Amino acid sequence: MTTTRIDRRRLEELQAEELAVHQCKRLNVLLAAMLPHNRFYADKLAGVELPLQSLEQLDQLPFTFKTDLLSNPEGGPYAANRTYPLERYIRFHRTSGTQGRPLVVVDTDEDWLWWLDCWQYVLDRADIGPEDRVMMAFSFGPFVGFWSAFDAVAARGSLVIPAGGLNTLARLELARAHRATCLFCTPSYAMHMADVATENQIDPTTMDVRRIVVAGEPGGSVPNTRRRIEDAWNAEVIDHSGASEVGAWGYADRERQGLHVNEAEFIAEFLSIETGKPAGEGEIAELVLTTLGRVGSPVIRYRTGDLVRPSWNHESQNRFVLLEGGVLGRADDMMIIRGVNVFPSSIEQILRGFPEIIEYRITVFRKGPMDQLSIEIEDRLNDPDRVAKEVQLKLGLRVDVATVEIGSLPRFEAKGKRFVDRREETS
Repeated sequence: MTTTRIDRRRLEELQAEELAVHQCKRLNVLLAAMLPHNRFYADKLAGVELPLQSLEQLDQLPFTFKTDLLSNPEGGPYAANRTYPLERYIRFHRTSGTQGRPLVVVDTDEDWLWWLDCWQYVLDRADIGPEDRVMMAFSFGPFVGFWSAFDAVAARGSLVIPAGGLNTLARLELARAHRATCLFCTPSYAMHMADVATENQIDPTTMDVRRIVVAGEPGGSVPNTRRRIEDAWNAEVIDHSGASEVGAWGYADRERQGLHVNEAEFIAEFLSIETGKPAGEGEIAELVLTTLGRVGSPVIRYRTGDLVRPSWNHESQNRFVLLEGGVLGRADDMMIIRGVNVFPSSIEQILRGFPEIIEYRITVFRKGPMDQLSIEIEDRLNDPDRVAKEVQLKLGLRVDVATVEIGSLPRFEAKGKRFVDRREETS
């Protein structure tokens, strides 16, 4: 690690003007280091006068889209923004491909240390220390989150317990036998583990797990989902967010209102979904991120596709911008149902308020020019009408809700896929 906890608190407490100076300096250092070698950004930034004198000049730089990274002129699966020859890289990661073709992103040794520094903000929030025993309840495939979390926790001095290759019951037994104090997984899998524990006469609340760090889905910042996990485990849920092509960029605030963007290591911009211009306080916007320390695989003004509500006027010692409610969803997933903007996370908040609902699936389809919505639920009470009434009360929409046989909907270890978009099929 190249930063200390004192360093990180100092950066979190910078005034806006001081933070902008810090970010501009870091960005200029990054650009100077990568541009002699990075053909992708040398072409994109041709004609831009560098170094930047202030962040007010940031809009002179073009946006980067995922399709840009996929358009590798050299061919092959590797992201097009690679700075160095492949021989320079030591870490291989691949995106899940849930938003299109999988993308391979690689990191140098120096980049990997930067990843671990970014993770320390998440681990600070979770108060993880050398005394902790941390279970990684992941399969350890090519997705970066598993590996970066593992190495970051090890760098912290904690004992890390890998649980790849084990089924859920075996993971529970391993966590219980070695008295794991922290669990890393997706929100969906935290709930699934609790269900499997109960089915096997294991009470998760009697285990030593007291903090659960989640990512991969909005659930960690959805109050009702978070509450269900916390009640099942008697543990605190800490949300965080990241992406292979960007880095570990977000972590939960102390007041549990959403996610802070780690503005020490990323520049965050927000584009209004209504106007495409810079968004204001509390406005629904697309998150745009610029990395400040990843020379080998940088992204400049990257359009993440994540929809958020930024707030700068929050009550916290941490002055980094707060995303109220965390990541609300993907731009592609937003539905307009009879004139109402609806996010899958909004429906999740309603459904997780019913303790009898075990699992659910949302399907959006098109009927004529209009988006339509249906919901399937596994419900111990077999009473979809009460759920439909609550959806209508909270969202002002009449939605078809149907019960299905308990156990018939998919369960998830990695990112949950409860949102099925059939609009292209039915338009």
